[in-house]
Amino acid sequence: MKFAHLRVEGQSVPRLATVLGDTALFLDDVLQEAPRDLQDLIDGGDAALDRVREAVDTAVTEGRETVPVADLRHSSAVLRPPQVLAIGANYAAHASELKLRSETAMTIFSLWPNSLTGHGQTTTWPGDLCTQVDYEAELGVIIGKPSRAVHERDALDRVWGYTVVNDITARDIQFSEAQWSRCKSFDGFTPTGPVVVTADEIPDPQDLWLTTNLDGRILQDASTNEMVRGVAEIISYLSRSATIPAGTLISTGSPGGAGYSRNPQVFLQDGATVTVTIAGIGSLTTHCRVI
Repeated sequence: MKFAHLRVEGQSVPRLATVLGDTALFLDDVLQEAPRDLQDLIDGGDAALDRVREAVDTAVTEGRETVPVADLRHSSAVLRPPQVLAIGANYAAHASELKLRSETAMTIFSLWPNSLTGHGQTTTWPGDLCTQVDYEAELGVIIGKPSRAVHERDALDRVWGYTVVNDITARDIQFSEAQWSRCKSFDGFTPTGPVVVTADEIPDPQDLWLTTNLDGRILQDASTNEMVRGVAEIISYLSRSATIPAGTLISTGSPGGAGYSRNPQVFLQDGATVTVTIAGIGSLTTHCRVI
């Protein structure tokens, strides 16, 4: 199944919906005591998801009216995650182009929740604070149940679903500080979506194609099989030292082709539109404004 947080133009509060092709079915229209958001649904466990599946199947069979997704506005595909973790330098090409090491211990940092935003939204940043704002296509992994000391062979069983992430980064700040959280956590610097796809629809997270299209130009084009450490290894590694709460979003790293490393360099400019696509999940578009 595919889920999204959607709202009618003019509404401020998103509603959880299942996406059926190019239309959406709001869960609170077909289910009493429907989950208010994805975190509620995840916290409800397998029983909650089964209940939603049954309600949606019945609604489809009965021909219940759906709403064109094009008429709706997206919020972040994940809302209220207990934490957002990111993995740095997880593709050899990207590590090399930024002159970072990927062969030693895994690079892990947190993204602040204020950075989350949705497909089709506009991300802004102050031009007097940073001028080297970069894109990073990443596979997002949503954990489905609390995970502690998980063996790598069992790690994918802990995944609830997958989404698309654009890990927008202020490179001039990144390389002037000893940590990476602030440079990646401006308001709107972590677009996610357009949907979360349940794990059963992604047989192998290491067999997905990622692209980044900036104003009509393809700048990243790679497969998740190029990860230095795959999804299962990442989950297992993180769970060794602390429990990963259900609903946690893990952004798994970006392939080569970042704007910072290009000659000439390519950065996100005022008025730019960047679209990150992952096959089997969807395309995440962000509009850019410098203020």
